[in-house]
Amino acid sequence: MAAGPTQLTTEVDGQTMKLTNLGKVLYPQTGFTKAEVIDYYHQIAPLLLPHLTDRPLTRKRWPDGTGAAYFFEKNAPRGTPDWVRTVTLPTPGSSTGRDEADFVIADDVQTIVWLANLAALELHVPQWRIGLSDDGKDPQADLVVFDLDPGPGVTIVECCDVALALRELLGHYGLEGWPKTSGNKGMHLYVPIEPASSRATSAFAKQLAEQLAEALPENVTANMTKALRPGKVFIDWSQNASAKTTLAPYSLRGAEEPRVSTPIDWDEVAAATDQAELTFLPHEVLARVEQYGDVLEDLYDDPRPLPS
Repeated sequence: MAAGPTQLTTEVDGQTMKLTNLGKVLYPQTGFTKAEVIDYYHQIAPLLLPHLTDRPLTRKRWPDGTGAAYFFEKNAPRGTPDWVRTVTLPTPGSSTGRDEADFVIADDVQTIVWLANLAALELHVPQWRIGLSDDGKDPQADLVVFDLDPGPGVTIVECCDVALALRELLGHYGLEGWPKTSGNKGMHLYVPIEPASSRATSAFAKQLAEQLAEALPENVTANMTKALRPGKVFIDWSQNASAKTTLAPYSLRGAEEPRVSTPIDWDEVAAATDQAELTFLPHEVLARVEQYGDVLEDLYDDPRPLPS
């Protein structure tokens, strides 16, 4: 697609779409173009959709590429097509001063391609879905997430060690963790649960993070204070709050190169010795999927009750 026209009118799953500025380089250090971004998202969409469906989407957009300014976007932009699903939801404490926003919900391939055409490189979602909660005040989460963030002097390899310890701890509660790279420096660990309040999932995640920090004080901190992070992995439990979001599996990162937040299996976690082994670009992710299938295919199949 990259070598073709600068704009194109095409059909995606029965929806006619105009794709623009296809030759624009969105990753200047590698020459990765908007056409290649769209092509990646179109190919990965069937694996990405289960993690976006019914979740209000926050986009991080780089209209002039990752070497220029970006912005976060919650509200559906002006000119959003009428076939894109939107849902109006409260946004308490919003930096824009608005108490609600019209969120885009990406339930189909054409919406993902439309977002890619807007240079929405990063797709962030909360741990809850619309429809699980009636009051909207404390949404019901179907996932607990742990964000393993390496401090100075630490890499994703040390995050793997912490992830293995966290997996063992989760096992004591009858829960299973599903790892992925963050596409940046760290890792995310998902835990599928039966719907529970975001307040309860936050409290549980904080409890486990603090347990691990107490057991492994040389390697782990559960404290957000940056001065405590050098040489340690920070377990960020706060992304379970209902207003917080986490980068979706298979999303690109807006970095120097088009890295992907990539699901990995526990054998890869245990075997990692170098961060390069856990850095994946779009063509590598598509090749992995072709060879191994979707590592997260069964993520939502066996949710367990959140320990009380």
